[in-house]
Formats: sequence, structure tokens, C-alpha cells
Amino acid sequence: MPIYAYKCESCGHAKDVLQKMSDDPLSVCPACGQPSFRKQVTAAGFQLKGSGWYVTDFRGGNTTTTAPAVAADGAAPTAESAGKPAAESVPAPAAAPAASPAPSSGSTPST
Repeated sequence: MPIYAYKCESCGHAKDVLQKMSDDPLSVCPACGQPSFRKQVTAAGFQLKGSGWYVTDFRGGNTTTTAPAVAADGAAPTAESAGKPAAESVPAPAAAPAASPAPSSGSTPST
């Protein structure tokens, strides 16, 4: 429930009141009894600072609060590689074919 600030226009009495949003505003001053108790306009009780947050900040322990890095060639990461670590997104080099034995000359040495 929000806290509203009230002030009497007759006697200057001020009071903070915890009320539901659906409750009618107070109008009678508790100090002098006059019907001049008015709700005041006040600033919010919190401030939003910083660059903001992303949905990924709260998934799987990822604590990054900046946009995804751009690759050296200027291309943004693809959706496929966005959630993977850098080591997994780089394709592995092709394995070299297995070395085959040297071909025989056709003649067998005799003993």
C-alpha cells in the first residue's frame, strides 16, 4: 500500500498516511478538525540509475549488464551463438586425415 502525504491548509499540520489506492482521500484535519486536509504531490521513494538491465541478467548466473559485444568484423553475434561461450561458437579445425603406410615397392626382400 502506498504512503500519501497530507497537509492541512488551515493549521499547517502535516501527516503521512498509509492508504489503499482505492480508499477515498482524507479531508478532515486530525489536529484542528477543519475540512481542509489535502493530499500533497510528492516525489517517488526510489530512483532508477544506471544503464538498465537485460532479461539475460537474471538467467543462469550471467551478470553482464551491457549489450552483446560486436565481433571484430563489425557483425553482431547470431541468435545461435548469443547464448554460448566464445569457445563453443568458434568452429573446431578439421581433423587431418590419418597417415597411411608407405606403399610397398612390390618386391619383397628375400632372406
